[in-house]
Amino acid sequence: MPASIALPWTRYSPVPDSDSLYHRLFSIPFMVEMLVREFIPQALAVGLDFSRLQRVNAKFHTGRGSARRREGDVIWRLPTREGTDIYLLIEFQSGIDWWMAVRAQTYMGLLWQQVIDERELKTGARLPPLLMLVVYNGQRPWKAPTQIRRLIALSRDSALWSWQPHIRYHLLDMGAFPGDELARRRSLAALLFRLERPLAPEELEELRGEVSGWFRQHPDQEQLRGLFAELVRQAFDELGVTVPKSIDLLEIKMKSNLATIGKTWRQQAMAEGLAEGLAQGRIEGEAKGEAKGKAEALVCLLVERFGALAPSLRTRVRRARLATLERWFKRAIAAPDLRSVFNSSR
Repeated sequence: MPASIALPWTRYSPVPDSDSLYHRLFSIPFMVEMLVREFIPQALAVGLDFSRLQRVNAKFHTGRGSARRREGDVIWRLPTREGTDIYLLIEFQSGIDWWMAVRAQTYMGLLWQQVIDERELKTGARLPPLLMLVVYNGQRPWKAPTQIRRLIALSRDSALWSWQPHIRYHLLDMGAFPGDELARRRSLAALLFRLERPLAPEELEELRGEVSGWFRQHPDQEQLRGLFAELVRQAFDELGVTVPKSIDLLEIKMKSNLATIGKTWRQQAMAEGLAEGLAQGRIEGEAKGEAKGKAEALVCLLVERFGALAPSLRTRVRRARLATLERWFKRAIAAPDLRSVFNSSR
């Protein structure tokens, strides 16, 4: 697809587990500090001491039936200059969870229990304050309540209202920030948010240059540089330009290079496809065309029903045989969740 054409936008959807890019990004103290400084200014009022950031391993479990260890959470302890520790829980979401506030209450309670056990807190001791941060990069605006009281079927005038929980979480909806406001900010966190916005190829190329420039000015952030290179690569994948891993996207100097590379790859793919079609006959070629159309239709259906799809899942769909695509398509119409569509046992 020509790089000059504005393409439909689908965001990268990180999976909230220990292997996700976001988990790795926010396991780096510098990235956590940039996020808090840039997007949670009210937290700075308590005098956070970022020089003493400490990662916390979650040892509690949640889940129905079989317990699920919360190893995928990113939890940090932030000391303050006043001597108080604040715990920051970071949760990543690519889809909207209406019951996020309930989950927040569960996570906070379990973390406090862990603190009580590990510190062996005695009667009369006080708990450290918590801040739960939900980082959301889904396609649709976040509509779920950010505080649990809005989920409780009780009038504020009720005599029982004052006994209801006050738990809430801080939401960072990447798509909700105005683009011009993000462009005025020069922090790495702002660049991350911009990578999650709808971008035409020319806009993505310009943003790639800004990301590259930031890391040239901060050569000590090599680990973060590698992670941002992955994010940029995935953004180009979504626009139909698959960049070989041998090419460092943050080192390409001229815009024309990417356009030439993308054109060459597309021409090569078309040539290979044409040769294969001629070799295997027109009938099989038509079947492949039908499979390609069915794959794109399935992707649209899945996005409409379940939100943004991970690049690996899109690749799986586009490589599937026609019979498999038809089976998945039938399931996708009524499946309760994304996993049910691809469950081989059904």
